[in-house]
Amino acid sequence: IVQKTLDISRCFRDNVCIMKKDSVIFTRRSIRAYDSSKKVSRELLEDIVDAAMHAPTAMNTQPWEFLVADDAESVAKILKAHPYCESLKDAGSAVIVCANLDREFKTPCGGYAHFDCSAATENLLLRAAELGLGTCWCGIAPEKERMDAMRKAFGIPSNVEPMALVIVGYPAESPKLDSPRYDVDKLHFNHW
Repeated sequence: IVQKTLDISRCFRDNVCIMKKDSVIFTRRSIRAYDSSKKVSRELLEDIVDAAMHAPTAMNTQPWEFLVADDAESVAKILKAHPYCESLKDAGSAVIVCANLDREFKTPCGGYAHFDCSAATENLLLRAAELGLGTCWCGIAPEKERMDAMRKAFGIPSNVEPMALVIVGYPAESPKLDSPRYDVDKLHFNHW
């Protein structure tokens, strides 16, 4: 009875529902070639940022801010500020995921904003893949030179840290996984 009520896109092993390996979690790849004849709509850009905002955060602080670059001037600023995002020229849009350090959950050992923003970035990548968009996560933090360049280019305040640059566009390539990433030697149950 339980099997009949579950989504048929899943398979079963040992009476446990196991996610099929064709979901975006397993098939998403970093895209470095984009179709420059297609521009991602603001509606789709807002959709993927909405998904990012649904990520979990420490104490539900939601310390993120998102700067969307979708015009030629903004794209040019990013290309000048970041040395490893040449494919942005053809993609035509990007999202800069930022951490608002005034809103992060902090303990005496440090803050959680980078973890929270990383979870948001992953949600953004997965939602974009579901929508048929290509993405490439290009690091900003902790590279001070990149962080300062982004702050200067976009007027980002000092309490907000640009953390990740995600190029977003229509893919002009379909890279496949070279080999499975699951490595049983990296999995530890109950002790190391």
